[in-house]
Amino acid sequence: MEQVPDKERRIRVGITHGDVNGISYEIIIKTLQDQRLLEMYTIVVYGSSKVASYHRKTLNINDFNFNLVKKADQAHPRRPNIVNIHDEEIKLDLGKSTSIAGELAFLSLEAATDDLMKNNIDVVVTAPINKKNIHSANFPFPGHTEYFAKKFGADEYLMLMVNKVFRIGVVTGHIPLCQVKEALNEALILHKIRVMDHSLKRDFGVLKPRIAILSLNPHAGDEGLLGDEEQTIIQPAIDSAFQQNILAFGPYPADGFFGSGDFTKFDGILAMYHDQCMAPFKMASFDEGVNFTAGLPIVRTSPAHGTAYGLAGKNIASPEAFRSALHLACDIFINRLNYDALHANMLHIPGQEQETPHA
Repeated sequence: MEQVPDKERRIRVGITHGDVNGISYEIIIKTLQDQRLLEMYTIVVYGSSKVASYHRKTLNINDFNFNLVKKADQAHPRRPNIVNIHDEEIKLDLGKSTSIAGELAFLSLEAATDDLMKNNIDVVVTAPINKKNIHSANFPFPGHTEYFAKKFGADEYLMLMVNKVFRIGVVTGHIPLCQVKEALNEALILHKIRVMDHSLKRDFGVLKPRIAILSLNPHAGDEGLLGDEEQTIIQPAIDSAFQQNILAFGPYPADGFFGSGDFTKFDGILAMYHDQCMAPFKMASFDEGVNFTAGLPIVRTSPAHGTAYGLAGKNIASPEAFRSALHLACDIFINRLNYDALHANMLHIPGQEQETPHA
């Protein structure tokens, strides 16, 4: 799918409603109450007007209404729009995981993805899902990241967590810890380094990104005493990246790397497994962190938190992470337009060659 390189028109933001029994509608509504946001972007929520009304009344929010449209291309540019993906009455059980909530989350994802493919929206922001109740024959994925990678045919992608402190990705993603060692290999690590390097340039505007690679074992293996993966697969991947003019460094033991503040010296960090990435990230920005899927031909972001069933319907959930996800998606969309335009122009400059994404 090709994005229209028109910097002047408003960015069209699609929003999936996630799990209807969690805090999704609360954080969506609270975010869209900011009129300044509606002055910048055209917003389309893929959800249910009846569910939205229920949440609005439960939260006692009286100064907000969605504009109901049948299709995204009918969206009002300065009002929060909603496209119904389900017209029937829905039984909500706030704070609980139900099968209907999983079905509705999937329908919302499918509708937004279809419009992304048709270029009816420019970016998508996904509200939190419950990975168990959405799992089915139609959604056999461990999460949003793998779903979008499959939908858009991306073989090299990266779950990248973004906050005001650092950008950190993970090599092995959503797999059990006992499977991490077998999943890791030099080629996979090198691929993830390439994706991060290109994303930092194209999506975040970093000219010469410096990337830190974390070790797998404690103390980076202590020269093989605590494991040899650093020597046999991680260091060779770093060396190969360096030979390809990627500024990759490491491997660094995670405890000392974060404890000493060394993370401030890098534009991106690549962890080996999920919790090695998520523990420091959520400690630094539990309420404002964003999950971005790098390596896709489309822009997808999400707040870096879950359904928060315990907060559902209580009007105490913070919209900060969702708001950050929405703004980051639009920033990345603009950065891509600028990057692509610059490198297209370089084709016409004698002696200059356009940089191409790493294979």
